[in-house]
Amino acid sequence: MYKKPKYCTTGSLFVGLLSLLVVAPSMAKDTGYLFVSSEKDHVVSVLDGKTYEKVKDIKTAERPRGLKFSLDNSLLYVACGDGDSIDIIDIAKLEVVDQLDVGEDPERFDLSPDGRYLYASNEDDGLLTVFDLEQKKTVAEVEVGDEPEGVMASPDGRTVYVSSEVANMVHVVDVETNAVKVNVLVGNRPRRFALTADGKEVWISSELAGNVSVIDTETNQVIAEVTFEPKGFRPEDVTPVGLVMTRDGSTAYVTLGSANHVAVVDVASRKVLDYVLVGRRPWGVTLSRDEKMLYVTNGKSDDLSIIDTGSRKVKRSVPVGRVPYTVVVDD
Repeated sequence: MYKKPKYCTTGSLFVGLLSLLVVAPSMAKDTGYLFVSSEKDHVVSVLDGKTYEKVKDIKTAERPRGLKFSLDNSLLYVACGDGDSIDIIDIAKLEVVDQLDVGEDPERFDLSPDGRYLYASNEDDGLLTVFDLEQKKTVAEVEVGDEPEGVMASPDGRTVYVSSEVANMVHVVDVETNAVKVNVLVGNRPRRFALTADGKEVWISSELAGNVSVIDTETNQVIAEVTFEPKGFRPEDVTPVGLVMTRDGSTAYVTLGSANHVAVVDVASRKVLDYVLVGRRPWGVTLSRDEKMLYVTNGKSDDLSIIDTGSRKVKRSVPVGRVPYTVVVDD
């Protein structure tokens, strides 16, 4: 049932209730739009993918952070931490059409490979919530470490990885039993995940350790660490958070937070190839489908850096909302 968001007025609630009459979402595909969540403005900003002009600000519940498309890209799920909800944006309408109650303070989440289940980290409660999108209800709550953040479902649908910022662990959750089967100790304050193309390694950024841990998916052991040394920055300024890999698994891009750079990493050798200067405190990062462009949200300069991956240069910086967090592209 669509519930009243914290931002709703009587009129907007009436519009929201009318959405119940819609049997299925309007279909939109390959719009080229960029979607950027803004923590302080409580909106998801929509940018034209060619001109980078703002198309619309979509009002959400409070403090939108994590973003992810449905499997067919017709919907965009938005984790609203202070709104205690996952808002659902219809891409064709560019408006919120529903909300999901997945517990308090959802921050990051992922979808099962078949798109049926949503796995959300509940930071305040130390839980991984398993939400059935067909039945629209929570079907399990898994206790993990304090302040869980990053969530990643494996492509085979058997495992969900959860990072705990306080416990400095990656929790490996068995989907069949909804129980933690292994705890992997990593660097201080682990944040985001990426999986190599062959599925053999999970990479996890550790913000305060200033590195990325590489976990073997067979043994669930840390087998390597990637470190960063951008010129002109102290070690304590190097705070990696965002992490994305190319589809072929050859290259990883890591946002370095207070170091104001994105690191370009050769995955096979685990060596840094280059550093790209961006805005202040880069966190969120994603690639275009053709992987020619890299989009980076800069939380303290309130802008989006657009990087040409061929030249490894910033092509353009675009102002967005206050404290931009996550960026995704519908292409």
